Amino acid sequence: MSTKQYQAYKNNAVNTASGGELTLMLYNGCIKFIKHASRNIENNDFEQKNTNIQKAQNIIQELMITLDQKVEISQQILPLYEYMHFQLKEANIKNDPAILQEVLDLTVDFRDTWKQVLQKSRQTTYTQGAQV
Repeated sequence: MSTKQYQAYKNNAVNTASGGELTLMLYNGCIKFIKHASRNIENNDFEQKNTNIQKAQNIIQELMITLDQKVEISQQILPLYEYMHFQLKEANIKNDPAILQEVLDLTVDFRDTWKQVLQKSRQTTYTQGAQV
């Protein structure tokens, strides 16, 4: 598959994804950028580390902005996102892979929980559709 074809595939996947799937993509992207930043620290590539941490921070900001504050759990999630965002800044300043690992672990937990929510939602939708 050529680079253009792959980019078209990725664009199509984003454009046709549901809100829940987009959130999952955001978590996966954040995980990817944090892992890259950790490797960048190991390789003393601080410019690229900065770029990857900023990308992860942008994703966390997007997750914060899109939280529905009318939903009770959002008020519990927001402080965690704020903490993660702050820790990413600290990891960037201190070049600390341990801080990145902490944020990575939290992001993986959020992603895995979100995956379960999507799966249960799909099962419920499928079950309800089969009953009609």
